[in-house]
Amino acid sequence: MSALLPDQTHIGLVALTVQDLIGTARFYEGMLGMRRLSGGGECEIVLGAGETPIFRLLENTNAQTYPDRPGLYHTAILLPSRFALARVLYNLVERGYALQGAADHGVSEALYLADPEGNGIELYRDRPLSEWPRDEGGELKMVTDPLNLDQLVLELKGRLEPWTGIDPLTRVGHVHLQVSSVPPAEKFYTDVIGLELQQRYGSQAAFLSAGGYHHHVGINSWQSRGAQPAPVNSAGLRYFEILIPGRDAVAAVVTRAHAAEIAPEGIDGGWMMRDPAGNGVVIKPV
Repeated sequence: MSALLPDQTHIGLVALTVQDLIGTARFYEGMLGMRRLSGGGECEIVLGAGETPIFRLLENTNAQTYPDRPGLYHTAILLPSRFALARVLYNLVERGYALQGAADHGVSEALYLADPEGNGIELYRDRPLSEWPRDEGGELKMVTDPLNLDQLVLELKGRLEPWTGIDPLTRVGHVHLQVSSVPPAEKFYTDVIGLELQQRYGSQAAFLSAGGYHHHVGINSWQSRGAQPAPVNSAGLRYFEILIPGRDAVAAVVTRAHAAEIAPEGIDGGWMMRDPAGNGVVIKPV
């Protein structure tokens, strides 16, 4: 296990404030094949795969966007296989929805796009742990190399079936956040939340996780260096969940937060706090 959190700690749903609730939900349902798990009439819709929530969309038609301030860089949606990733890619191509990019990170293969309101999305599949690239000292060394999309689509050869939606085993694998400064954010996610640093890119990005995963939380200041937090009711990230096995482990995070002079607030069976850049984090027991 990591220094402070159980190995099975993982990311739960991501809550987004959106200006157009129905239009944004239709994108996730149509383009990505998610299921509507609840809501639709009370300015809130929860979308997911199988029975697993992935997004909680909350409508605020007057919300403003602040792309160069702290907030969501992307939500990384983890598919259970290379075939499942290729199937979503094929659906996007069939529907004419453009990707923003694609990359081979050594640990994973990833596609990048954005929803209609500009919220970043990564769709990815993990490689087996034994294939993850490491330096001579055994430290993780993620890379950003080109991804061969033609080879990815070949996963579907002889297996292309009618689209029935995203694989039900899909879930949120990690979140990548914009912060105003990486060092204080890194300190919060390690010393308070309890994640372990896996890799650092100078002073501009860091990747942290529990249980030796390549990352559950990424932080960067590429576009938001020195920026003030966006107003609380802004469009974009409202909060994301970190799901922690055991109430004692959650209580320990709350204790560390109080020691750091952070006052978590009770919410939906968990505790909400903000990182130094103002990004909302909810910790919950599972």
